[in-house]
Amino acid sequence: EVKLVESGGGLVQPGGSLRLSCETSGFTFDGHGIGWFRLAPGKGREAVSCIWTSDGDTWTADSVKGRFTISSDKTKKTVYLQMNGLEPDDTAVYSCAASDIYCGPQDSNYDYWGQGTQVTVSS
Repeated sequence: EVKLVESGGGLVQPGGSLRLSCETSGFTFDGHGIGWFRLAPGKGREAVSCIWTSDGDTWTADSVKGRFTISSDKTKKTVYLQMNGLEPDDTAVYSCAASDIYCGPQDSNYDYWGQGTQVTVSS
């Protein structure tokens, strides 16, 4: 059974940092695109970043570039999203997703999704 489990969300003040984790199981970690998406109240799902697990190639949205960094640990089959300089507009439920053929912003290309973790940026 394919599983993606997010963790690391929480409440943080503006300017603060969080590291999200996406722990995967049930499929071969290598050769997959693992993406992070976010969904804020009243907004559509937004692609944040993606990493191709085989070679570490990444894609990151302009809206978070320079603040968010995606990485992976093959031994733990886990993908991380380091978020620095958080802003109130970053408040959302963050979910990770997996695809065996794609790494990019198009959410319809991902086959498996986690349940999400809430990130709230507020003073």
